[in-house]
Amino acid sequence: MRLNFVFLAPCLGIPIIHGKPIEQGQKEPACRKTKVAILYVSLTIFVILFAGILTEYRGAGVAGITTAQTLANRSMTDFIIVEYQDRIGGRLHNVKFGKKRDGSPYTVEAGANWVEGLGGGNRPENPIFTLAEKYKLQALATDYDNKTTYDRTGKNDFSKIIANAASAMEKVVTHAGSMLKNNIQDKTVRAALRFMGWNPAANNAHAQFADWFSSDFESSFTPEENSAVFSSVADNATFKHFSDDNLFVYDQRGYSTFIRGEAATFLQPNDPRLLLNTVVQVVNYTDNGVTVVTNDGGCIQADYAVATFSLGVLQRDVVQFYPPFPSWKKSAISSFEIGTYTKIFLQFDKAFWPNSQYLMYADPRERGYYPLFQPLDLPGALRGSGILVGTVVGKQARRVEAQTNQETQDEIMKVLRMMFGENIPDPTAIWYPRWNQEPWAYGSYSNWPPSTSLQAHQNLRANVGRLFFAGEATSQEFYGYLHGALFEGRAVGQMLATCINDPVRCTDKYGQPRYPILTGVTPYDLYNEKNGWFVSTIA
Repeated sequence: MRLNFVFLAPCLGIPIIHGKPIEQGQKEPACRKTKVAILYVSLTIFVILFAGILTEYRGAGVAGITTAQTLANRSMTDFIIVEYQDRIGGRLHNVKFGKKRDGSPYTVEAGANWVEGLGGGNRPENPIFTLAEKYKLQALATDYDNKTTYDRTGKNDFSKIIANAASAMEKVVTHAGSMLKNNIQDKTVRAALRFMGWNPAANNAHAQFADWFSSDFESSFTPEENSAVFSSVADNATFKHFSDDNLFVYDQRGYSTFIRGEAATFLQPNDPRLLLNTVVQVVNYTDNGVTVVTNDGGCIQADYAVATFSLGVLQRDVVQFYPPFPSWKKSAISSFEIGTYTKIFLQFDKAFWPNSQYLMYADPRERGYYPLFQPLDLPGALRGSGILVGTVVGKQARRVEAQTNQETQDEIMKVLRMMFGENIPDPTAIWYPRWNQEPWAYGSYSNWPPSTSLQAHQNLRANVGRLFFAGEATSQEFYGYLHGALFEGRAVGQMLATCINDPVRCTDKYGQPRYPILTGVTPYDLYNEKNGWFVSTIA
């Protein structure tokens, strides 16, 4: 969208419109001035003015709210928040779906659904779990053994094959930790699995499902697309550092209850500082400050900014940055991936499935074709709801998101009738998100491809001038997870507080490390806090 708004970027010393010089005769509007701007998640922006510190968020998600809260906890409380959407939550997003007996809808999660890696006891507690407990979120303890398996013949037990795939993946995770510590070149998860003796035949439907469940289901990428070293890092950091216990949230207030609750600790009801439905279009950054333009003609000048855009948004050039990012930054943005994880919600008049948490389907022709269904109509969850949730990821998710609900329903019902018989009814409702098409997300969550490095990812994380970055994608160890976004929000909030008191610490020269020249594998001594590495990830 073209702007008809003109603004001045005084730090550049030239008037700018859309990142270009203003033509002679055009007026230069006055910009609102402040200290820090934090830009968050895709097309949304929080503008938080903390006693002269402006924080702008594109989307009020976990990283952005946590950054703001970290600053607010230091008594920086004068702020304005500008948000692309009409809600707080970002990719933590619930919707109304189906009908209860009284005609009111259920609440289902279009985005994140799990608290993964709870921790506690003699291990650190995952801060997302801490918040889930604080806000008493209703959730079901995940039991991966509580499953029933099917193929085109109907019910068919191939759980031993699933266990074999899981065992091979555990060996990969352990081996990858040794690879990282000893500076051994990365490889694909597929290559690592073959090395461990797991190499499923293409025509073995049961083994192909097991392969999908051990890799794609978590990352939304195939083993051929996944880094053996860094997918194992993410696994170890979450499930070894914390624990392998998970919760599936079905709370009818929505999973975002906790982030709304945390926002309420520094925002009042109907707070005039929260401006919804506003879009960031241009960001001008320098070594002296940042200027931001929004779609309503707003202009804000800040000493610092933090971009918490999704990786998908950064890759689509949705926001115009001026000057263009340096080559090391552009290379980092283009080098990482954002996956698509799509949940398909169906409601039936009544449940026709067993009381299993996971209903697994091995398609004989196509890997990952409607492979998994999770009933919400279970004891201890939404009993009596008749809701069944199908999951597709990656290529299949993008295909499904490109077609109509009816086309998807027709495909799913053919699968369900192979699983449960021809006499099951059609659903009374169907809905699913189109994450790959959402202009404020362009995907679900980030992933590391094979043969990348910590230095390459640190370039994604590092500041350019006074523009900083935060979000799940910038987390070295917890990328793709809610707690990764939370940790990065805290880290950048603490850094901003440091910047305000000691500006030299936040310059390109003395700020976050960056690596304009990449030289292969990362020396083990660089896996440290300065490079965003906070916990041990060696199995």
